[in-house]
Amino acid sequence: MSGHSKWATIKRKKGAIDAKRGKIFTKLIREISVAARVGGGSPDANPRLRMVVVKAREMNMPNDNIKRAIARGTGEDEDAARYEEAVYEGYGPGGAAVMVETLSDNKNRTSSELRNIFARQGGNMGEPGCVSWTFQSQGLLTFEKSRYAEDVMMEAAIEAGADDFRATDSIYEVLTPPDKLEAVRIVLAGKNFVSNSAELVRNPKTTVPLEGKHAEHMVKLMEELEDHDDVQHVFANFDIPDKVLENLAN
Repeated sequence: MSGHSKWATIKRKKGAIDAKRGKIFTKLIREISVAARVGGGSPDANPRLRMVVVKAREMNMPNDNIKRAIARGTGEDEDAARYEEAVYEGYGPGGAAVMVETLSDNKNRTSSELRNIFARQGGNMGEPGCVSWTFQSQGLLTFEKSRYAEDVMMEAAIEAGADDFRATDSIYEVLTPPDKLEAVRIVLAGKNFVSNSAELVRNPKTTVPLEGKHAEHMVKLMEELEDHDDVQHVFANFDIPDKVLENLAN
């Protein structure tokens, strides 16, 4: 399993999501607005919007907040900021590849601030396409390991059309083709397998082992990028030993 998957697991265990619920609400509101603008304001007819609305409800976002975010996207709220999508690529400490997905109302500001974050932690932002080749776009569903038997969960996932199945210490990861994420989720939900999360991810095809100062600065880079208001998702191909990663993430 890639270092980035380990990183995500550690964050879940440490409750980082709850600690930053307000910031996550802000990011989800932007994502809902953009999804509504691109594909329409009906979750039933817009798979991207439906997916992020499900995620928002899992985070206990009030329905009024969700409705207002959709209204911003469809133009009903004329005073709302218009967010644009952009992906930035670069290298972290030790040469690890990093991809950053953003939603911003000022791309120039966002680009400048991200470039400074990379530089501060010993990395550098590169040109479009410099590292994207090392990542594969996939759908990712996660399930609580304690709720389902591994062999039963794996069989159901493969029958539903999943590409791969992984078991970590606390969760199952079900990987799908990007365009089949929602279909696989619906099939599994119909069999009473309730997912914790459903999202599109960029999984690294290869990983870069990091230790010492490179590992320390890589974790700081991830934390700074994810804490930035305009950043929605960060993907990287570092591989840091579990114990080292847990200590650094404290």
